[in-house]
Amino acid sequence: MARVQAVLRQYWGYDTLRPLQAEAIACAMAGRDALTVLPTGGGKSLCYQIPPMLDGKLDIVVSPLIALMKDQVDGLREAGYPAAALHSGMDAAERRAVHTALRAGQVHLLFVSPERLVMDDFLAMLKGLAVRRFAIDEAHCISQWGHDFRPEYRQLAILRQHVPHASLHAYTATATPRVREDILQQLRLKDAAVLVGRFDRANLIYRVLPKTDVRDQTAAAIARHAGEAVIVYCLSRKDTESLAAWLKSRGVRAAHYHAGMGNEERHRTQEAFADESLDVVVATVAFGMGIDRSNVRCVVHTSLPKSIEHYQQETGRAGRDGLEAECVLFYSGGDIMRWKAILEKRQAAEAGEEGDNAADGAQTAAAEAARRVQLELLRGMQRFCTSAHCRHHALSAYFGQTYERPNCGACDVCLDEVEEVSDGTVLAQKVLSCVVRVEQRFGIGHVVDVLVGAETEAMRRSGHTELSTYGIVKDLSAPALTAVVYQLVDQGLLVRTEGERPVLQLSETSRAVLHGQQTVRLLKPRERLRKHTVRGEKSLEGVDSGLFEALRRWRQEEAQRRHVPAYVIFHDTTLTELARLRPRDVGGLAGVTGMGEKKLAQWGEAVCAVIAEHVGRA
Repeated sequence: MARVQAVLRQYWGYDTLRPLQAEAIACAMAGRDALTVLPTGGGKSLCYQIPPMLDGKLDIVVSPLIALMKDQVDGLREAGYPAAALHSGMDAAERRAVHTALRAGQVHLLFVSPERLVMDDFLAMLKGLAVRRFAIDEAHCISQWGHDFRPEYRQLAILRQHVPHASLHAYTATATPRVREDILQQLRLKDAAVLVGRFDRANLIYRVLPKTDVRDQTAAAIARHAGEAVIVYCLSRKDTESLAAWLKSRGVRAAHYHAGMGNEERHRTQEAFADESLDVVVATVAFGMGIDRSNVRCVVHTSLPKSIEHYQQETGRAGRDGLEAECVLFYSGGDIMRWKAILEKRQAAEAGEEGDNAADGAQTAAAEAARRVQLELLRGMQRFCTSAHCRHHALSAYFGQTYERPNCGACDVCLDEVEEVSDGTVLAQKVLSCVVRVEQRFGIGHVVDVLVGAETEAMRRSGHTELSTYGIVKDLSAPALTAVVYQLVDQGLLVRTEGERPVLQLSETSRAVLHGQQTVRLLKPRERLRKHTVRGEKSLEGVDSGLFEALRRWRQEEAQRRHVPAYVIFHDTTLTELARLRPRDVGGLAGVTGMGEKKLAQWGEAVCAVIAEHVGRA
């Protein structure tokens, strides 16, 4: 353990390991296969980065995205660690240099994609290298029950055949018991240790708010983190572009990101976000695993993620430095309908592509099975949003773990930020009565227009301006009332039909509400939400905020000069500690979290100069 701590301090500037890191490292050193499940920010990368530096061997990391490889290699090299990557974004000269370094034993950690790893020429090259271990990152991609299944991951089992002496180590942040079992089977792990950490991210504040005006709601969330890193997730490419443009028109340093953009444009956005010249990225889920910025202070979902696993991973982009961060999801029952339409369209397209294939029946059955799995995952996400119970407890329970605290103090429910609508039963009765008055033949938009008294041609043409329910809910905006209607749908008090023109109909329980035999609980967010919880406020005690910002500016300039992400220089945890301690000389920097030997030698004097200048001005 003393050797582990020495390496940890030398390269990363840390004094202690996080839970389960020591056990995962011990498995790697003993050559025992292992599956390690740690939440995002739990320190998975150290589990496979430390062992090669202890025994001087070569380990290979299977990583799914070039951006993720590049950022990790940049960070390791800045710390003096001999790492390299092989990927399609490199030119021939760069690849030759890596091959030369590998043959000379100058690389201890090599990052490759699963596609490259299973190529015949790469497998042949492996026979000439003494590979001790394979680390398979994002291992949930191997499971069809996982949220991000990638068929190429299934081929990784052939490593047993081609490099039988090497041990296999799978790592993931999100895996239910079913997914964990699938990973073990698909990779053919032998006598594997299964190390499962706590899924709960105690530093994250979870909020699920009814979707009313998503633009204004998103802007309000960003305003709570002005000048800080925010990721906004949207369902469609069009949504990302329009929302990013709207935010920019309001003075926010924002850009969109989706898979339909050109490689160069996507790369520019990633680079700008990484070097902190961009605050907000509005993206589809394509902006995911390749983003390793540690100081994201807020993640916003403008629509429902398609599974709790996706939600856990996407919100896991926030607060990876261990500092407090906010995760806010704007929910509408309409998101469920939208996802179902997407799944049905996707299944129909796949069926059309199969044509007269002899295996048509089997493929159709497989597609239908996949759709059922996705619907099951979607329903789990819906239950999470509509339940008025502690969010930290709900997420822990989903992944098979208990949550002991009666009040997490870090979610909308436990912070008492959700309140009941006054006279919720009366409001529900008004909505249900309107559905009856329009003869259960119209959709949500039309019913809402009747209730708020909209003066439209559709109202006049239908004659619904004469209904007794016309304009009886004028005190609510149309978006707020729409959120109420979706709550009634989620509670089974209204039915929204399927098809291209869905309409609202009464359910079996509707009449009990109309006749006053059943009460209805409707929820709405409070007017003001906190930026920090009490715990977050305590963590900032003694921190010189002006010095912290001065150090951030220096870090950004240094990162841009070196063409690396800002967090490769120092994480926010290091800057926060510096802003609290305010050391005046290089000697005082020793022992600061994240201040490894090379970084101390490289930037120690510059950091002290920033501190001295700030203190002198204060």
